Amino acid sequence: MFDRLDDLLARFEEILNELAEPTVTGDQARFQKLMKEQSDLQPLVDAYRAYKKAKETIDDSLAMLEEESDEEMREMLKEELSDAKKQVEELEHQLKILLLPKDPNDDKNIMVEIRAGAGGDEAALFAAELYRMYVNYAESMRWRTELVNVNENGIGGFKECVFMVTGQGAYSRFKYESGVHRVQRVPATESGGRIHTSTATVAVMPEAEEVDVKIDMNDCRIDVMRASGNGGQCVNTTDSAVRLTHMPTGIVIYSQTEKSQLQNKEKAFRLLRSKLYDLEMAKQQSAEAEARRSQIGTGDRSEKIRTYNFPQGRVTDHRIKLTLHRLEAVLDGDLDEVINSLIAADQAAKLSNMQEN
Repeated sequence: MFDRLDDLLARFEEILNELAEPTVTGDQARFQKLMKEQSDLQPLVDAYRAYKKAKETIDDSLAMLEEESDEEMREMLKEELSDAKKQVEELEHQLKILLLPKDPNDDKNIMVEIRAGAGGDEAALFAAELYRMYVNYAESMRWRTELVNVNENGIGGFKECVFMVTGQGAYSRFKYESGVHRVQRVPATESGGRIHTSTATVAVMPEAEEVDVKIDMNDCRIDVMRASGNGGQCVNTTDSAVRLTHMPTGIVIYSQTEKSQLQNKEKAFRLLRSKLYDLEMAKQQSAEAEARRSQIGTGDRSEKIRTYNFPQGRVTDHRIKLTLHRLEAVLDGDLDEVINSLIAADQAAKLSNMQEN
């Protein structure tokens, strides 16, 4: 581990020297690449330098303890030694996590698809609440959201909703949201006061660039039509809505949120690229199913991952047995505690898996 850390520290110094060259800004592609590499290595370099400093403190304290006879000074040195040993232990764990292989998609923007599941109108209302929860969370992270398509049920619920989240590291945090979300509550339409269980499925896909996925236009059929929905400019007045069909996979995408047919078409193709990339990822992951069994991550779409229980005011994430009694805050977009716990569990599982192998 430490040989690799020394190599990465040497590479970091090389990058700093290259960035100091007067000619580097003349080549923007090279400059951006070096800046990205520096940014990626910085947390690891900072932790390794702190680790080395703490190790030096341990050596110095031990040497001074051998020579020191003053009891008060010895107590101070022992306390310093104890703190440094604790710091070394913590930093060693941190370095192991920082050295874990990084998901190449973590920095990407995402496409999120929410579909109402079992429960009729109540499931659609829940799907709309999940959408608002994610939009609020994205805003708290200073990420931008953009609606691609929404199919409403007429009472404020969403039968289906697709939106984009644009921001550094969006996939790294949202990827844990893929799966079946379950709500337990008394619906407003229930006169008997019985608790109903409804579901909605969430699919989080990294946005694919054109270099990631090549689309043959001969495989696509594009239909244009008038947008439908609850009023607004261009609804039922112009042929601005686009339906894109990818014939080899049968994927159908409908985009109507923009006034321009061209913009809706662009959004539809962005979503299609992400769906095709997601399919390719799923193939790779099924081939690595054994390794993934020990990890928390972008789980099976049919897996029930979380329950939102209104009578008890709790949220339970079933993958890590986490229960929080602050349902309202979570649905308002306060997801950090849930996501941080999932990330920690995922890292622990990966570390354990690496040690076993």
